[in-house]
Amino acid sequence: MINKIEELIKENRGMIESEWFKEQHRKRKEAFSRVRKLSFPVLIVFIMQKSVKSLQLRLNEWFEWFGGETVSNSAFTQARANLKHTAFIALNDRNMEIYYGDGIYERYQGLRVLAIDGSKVRVPKGAEIKEQFGAISYSNQKEEVQGEHNYSQVSVLYDVLNRIAITAECGVARAYEVDLAKKHLEYTKKEEDLLLCDRNYATYDFMTTLIERNLNFVIRCPAKYVIVKEMQRGSGAESRLMKVKNSQNQPLNLRFVRVLLSTGEYEILVTSLLDEQLYPTEMFKELYHLRWGIETFYGLLKTRLELENFTGKTVESVLQDIYSTLYLTNIESILTAEATANLKDKTTSKNQQKVNHSVSFHALKTEALNLLLSNMPISNVLNKLQKLFLTNPTLDKKKPTTPRNTKTARHLLHYHRTQRKHVF
Repeated sequence: MINKIEELIKENRGMIESEWFKEQHRKRKEAFSRVRKLSFPVLIVFIMQKSVKSLQLRLNEWFEWFGGETVSNSAFTQARANLKHTAFIALNDRNMEIYYGDGIYERYQGLRVLAIDGSKVRVPKGAEIKEQFGAISYSNQKEEVQGEHNYSQVSVLYDVLNRIAITAECGVARAYEVDLAKKHLEYTKKEEDLLLCDRNYATYDFMTTLIERNLNFVIRCPAKYVIVKEMQRGSGAESRLMKVKNSQNQPLNLRFVRVLLSTGEYEILVTSLLDEQLYPTEMFKELYHLRWGIETFYGLLKTRLELENFTGKTVESVLQDIYSTLYLTNIESILTAEATANLKDKTTSKNQQKVNHSVSFHALKTEALNLLLSNMPISNVLNKLQKLFLTNPTLDKKKPTTPRNTKTARHLLHYHRTQRKHVF
């Protein structure tokens, strides 16, 4: 694993510093052609190191590290206008090739478990952003979201066992999640991947697309299907093989599975895993529960990393922030894998210890310059990070069986004002 990580960081350093990478991901041929303080590599890492501090404070701190005079907010804004967000997509794509290339990663019964889900990300105000993404008007909702706000519908293909965001799509506010999901499929592996999806994706046409690509899936069913209404009454077999027809009148061989939740309710899943001996009904509750990983991933993006606290008010700056944050989360997941394994080996208590992500993200952002821009040996930086990752671990508690109490707006406001700790 260490060799793979060192290869990945070395590749990232090489790409960021290379002329061909700069030429591909700058908006104008003349951009970044002269030696300036905010060079192409410096800008890439600076954006990735997104912070809740004021922009000028961050710039001052950065150029103190470089040992030179700082630059103004305006200089940064002008420089980033010449950078394409595709730079972060390209870096992430290359990291995926390296990470999955040797075949050493977590699987479930030999399958890579991927979840697809979308989430509305609130983007800054402004005519340009509204024209690009669109807006949604809310009424009779919570006081803090009433009115019209600009949003992007973000969809992610997420490896839930390895905590990797393989790819993402930023659509318009009212984009159809299934259309965005189909764009992810080119990043999947036939017969090697298993897709987990919520009920928004339970359409026979989408299932047809997955079957035609030889992709296995487990999708939660909405109550509108007749078979679902029957199975939710708790009668009959818990697993049923059925042949249904899609909108083109094509037959689909599907399996419907009934799962009993801790609340006493039934959840009905539809799957392409037809072999009841190889994939017994009892495994589906645990298997579908893995989809919760993508929900917590969006929580990480929006709360811990404050994705919606954007650093710019242009379409390009919004896309830069989104894709650089995804790139950062994948670097963090890959680099903390060894520390997570070490904590697992040392755990003696009932609950599993895990890396404290507040610590790991802060450490990674602090060491970003040494990791990606300096001539410091990669192994030295990684050793330092591994020691930091092991400090103050948290407990990976099992999901409680009792429902959580919903916090009021007043309690949430108090938490964000007085208790919440920022990463960086």
